[in-house]
Amino acid sequence: MGLFLRTLRNQIMIGVAPLRLKISKLADRAPSGLVAAPTDLRAVDPYIAQELVHGRIALAGRILECGRGSPFSLEMPSAAFEERLHAFSWLRHVRASKSDEACTRARILVSDWIALYGRKIGGTAWAPETTAQRLIAWLSHSPIILQNADAGFYRRFLKSLGVQVAYLSLIGKYAADGETRLKIRIALAVASISLPNRPTRIARVGMKLDRELERQILPDGGHVSRNPRVMLELLLDLLPLRQSYINLGHDVPPGLVPAIDRMFPAIRFFRHQDGDLALFNGSTATLANELASVLRYDETSGRPSRALSDIGYQRLSSDDTVVIVDTGMPQSMELSRGAHCGCLSFEFSSVRNRFIVNSGFPSYAAADFKRASRSTAAHSTVTIGDTSSSRLSRSRLLGPIMVAGIGEVEVKRETDQKGADVLIAAHDGYLKEFGYIHERELELNAAGTKIKGRDLLRLTDKESRKSSMPLEAVSRFHIHPSIELFDEDEETVLMRAGDGTSWTFSAPGQTVRIADDVFMADASGIRPSQQIEIVFAVHDATDIRWLIERKL
Repeated sequence: MGLFLRTLRNQIMIGVAPLRLKISKLADRAPSGLVAAPTDLRAVDPYIAQELVHGRIALAGRILECGRGSPFSLEMPSAAFEERLHAFSWLRHVRASKSDEACTRARILVSDWIALYGRKIGGTAWAPETTAQRLIAWLSHSPIILQNADAGFYRRFLKSLGVQVAYLSLIGKYAADGETRLKIRIALAVASISLPNRPTRIARVGMKLDRELERQILPDGGHVSRNPRVMLELLLDLLPLRQSYINLGHDVPPGLVPAIDRMFPAIRFFRHQDGDLALFNGSTATLANELASVLRYDETSGRPSRALSDIGYQRLSSDDTVVIVDTGMPQSMELSRGAHCGCLSFEFSSVRNRFIVNSGFPSYAAADFKRASRSTAAHSTVTIGDTSSSRLSRSRLLGPIMVAGIGEVEVKRETDQKGADVLIAAHDGYLKEFGYIHERELELNAAGTKIKGRDLLRLTDKESRKSSMPLEAVSRFHIHPSIELFDEDEETVLMRAGDGTSWTFSAPGQTVRIADDVFMADASGIRPSQQIEIVFAVHDATDIRWLIERKL
């Protein structure tokens, strides 16, 4: 491998765009035209297009006032805003408006981007995932970009598309494993059928997409990232791609449809009673209309399974009660970049309300908040000694991967004589530092009105205790902001939803307290919320039991 490719690989593997990569190395020839514009299933808002016309751009929870000037020449409000701006996914709102003013403004912004960033590759604008998103957005919304465009802009636009395709083709196999690498393959497949290409080229690109889908979409339908939100994002791109293959008369890559069909039951597995997705491993707020737009293509019509064993989740459900439990760990160190330290955490919903949740991932918050959201304390599980069950790297070179912690998770599932669904799981994340195994037992009765819980912290042997100092643990139950909490007595808390649905949480022999909390996965940003805590001392074998019961 030459020096150029070695440098390229090293830069891509740490998640950045190659610095000062010259366009001349990629610009072979511009495509001769456009063949098709795939559909975009993501939610649209014509009001955002109107704001764009008036020089106001709202992205990632921030607003940039640029007037008639270019936003690309101004200081960005945040890193997340900058990424979203360069990704151009906001073009879908202009397509919803279709006004001449909005289309003209969109074309000017695309032209500005080409002039400022199209001649030299580097920085945020050319980060691999951002480039993949931009390529899909430009192709999907080319009708509004090119509306009333002159021949000169059309040529520049096609040339830039060609450069972005060449760049992604070059870096694809070096990109960070997981979602980024798969999105690159999706973007290249979209480009292969949206731009003029020979059938052999289309088939070759489709074959590479197939291989990545087979590797990343596991047999149970889960994605290797273990993030429920990633599956939704992938389906929002894969469904239009499948339809474009069909509409244009191309052979659909043989692995595309089976991968989509596997993902639908997995998406339903993570749906709560309110219709939103569970908050595990980087998942954040889900727009209901986006989830609905995906699920209307679901032809599997199957009930969610009891377990996604390949990615490590369990689901207990009866009547209108759902409990979803994380019983897994990252598939590899590289895939742990977005993973959370939430093993054995659970979420619980009833009727149309989420009661117990995890804190969720704050997509647009500062780095410190994002790191805090990945801690064990931000999940509905047990924390020992104010320490997470896995350790996150602070290395700028390695990135925020998990470098130590859980090495094994044991899971057992059974049904008792009364028809109750029982889950028993244990992890060794606290074994090395404190000498303890955390075992959690959850039991949902057949009527769906009672959840029995048990948290056991046990030494593997008395000699394995790592310290003679008193050790404290906390069992946390993060409560959704829509739920009100009321102390009934020292051992009992009432949880009441807005529609009147109520459950009691009790822990016999323990002090159950209500504490302040934050919910990080709300669409409007970080919100204040509450949590239920049980603080207890850890001995050789500490066993606490708790009960969540429907109040009729």
